[in-house]
Amino acid sequence: MKFIADLHIHSKYSRATSPTMDLPNLAKWAKIKGIDLLGTGDFTHHLWLDHLKSVLKPSGKGLFVYDDVHFMLTAEISSIYSKNNRCYRIHNLIFAPSFETVDKINKALSAIGNLRADGRPILGLDAAKLARIVFEIDPNCMLVPAHIWTPWFSLFGSKSGFDLIEDCFEEQAKNIFALETGLSSDPAMNWRLSALDKYSLISNSDCHSPQKIGREANVFDCEMSYFEIRDVLKTKDKKRFLYTIEFFPEEGKYHYDGHRNCQVRLSPRETKKNKGLCPQCGKAVTVGVTSRVEELADRSEGFVPDNAIPFKNLIPLEEIIAEALEVGRTSKRVAAAYDQAVTGLGKEFDILMHKTESELTAVLPPRIIQGILKVRRAECVIKPGYDGEYGIISIFGKGAAKNKNVKKTEKTKKTEKQWNLF
Repeated sequence: MKFIADLHIHSKYSRATSPTMDLPNLAKWAKIKGIDLLGTGDFTHHLWLDHLKSVLKPSGKGLFVYDDVHFMLTAEISSIYSKNNRCYRIHNLIFAPSFETVDKINKALSAIGNLRADGRPILGLDAAKLARIVFEIDPNCMLVPAHIWTPWFSLFGSKSGFDLIEDCFEEQAKNIFALETGLSSDPAMNWRLSALDKYSLISNSDCHSPQKIGREANVFDCEMSYFEIRDVLKTKDKKRFLYTIEFFPEEGKYHYDGHRNCQVRLSPRETKKNKGLCPQCGKAVTVGVTSRVEELADRSEGFVPDNAIPFKNLIPLEEIIAEALEVGRTSKRVAAAYDQAVTGLGKEFDILMHKTESELTAVLPPRIIQGILKVRRAECVIKPGYDGEYGIISIFGKGAAKNKNVKKTEKTKKTEKQWNLF
């Protein structure tokens, strides 16, 4: 069974999330997008957990069902702690196969910190100790380091992370078999580290509103079962883990280095030239994902490991429509065009990836069709995100047209190869 899964989201009980992040809205948007399996997020929060228990029905295979959409019990823990005279800030995802396991995890973690304060609780708990607690409760759980390159809160973060997985998780490292790449990196960037070859690289939306679920996702071809998905990730089985759906990483908020207050965006080379300082104010810049990957990489750009899981870069349909119509993404015109697209053509992922040009022509205006096809060919230019600012996409602008040949010889060629794999 082929299906799309987004395993990292948040509920309305996490800070800075939409009040519409509840199961009815999540199921509604999952169907619109074409997502078959969602993480629940936030199972550590008592109110959200009560909601999950009251409406989710067990599938009998470690997953749960609401309104024909499958859910996996998931949570994110923010660990802030000192180790070897240094402060670390690490976010980790926990996946569990049952409410019984969830209850035991929550009981153990509530003795360490306040789980009621936020859907993503902050605990003064060493990541290795967190892993030990989780796996001692249920070895069938999965612990996945979240958005592993984000500067401030991640495994390899430039401001608060480690250089080696083993240094973070100690003896528990043997139980970690999947990593989340995050919005500001894609698998190709991670392939530059030989130490990561044995891990399955998963991609998820980490969304705070229902409309953004699936902005990154995973495509499996296996039984809709918690235990089989776990086995797929543990064995990194390319026959069952088909590919991931990715942002263009340049669009992520931390792809490049920079200083938001001074609106300064820097490439790794420019950061080195400026000795890590903002050329406007002289303060230290936030070192982003590209620089951090470059720092730890032991392979050149473009290397592809033999066991690599492929990926596809996409831009959400609403963003394509907004640029095609030259209006803001929240415009009523965008909403109307989006509704027209999914009503006439079906699920968003089918529109972005599978519908032929003739099928698109039957429903959509030429400029939106042109945008969809240009994204498939990676004919777009993005000013990389930096220091918490999302990257700026140009599909139709002068920059995109001018750089078409550059993209064709570099990024487009790589992207077309990825698309042809499927």
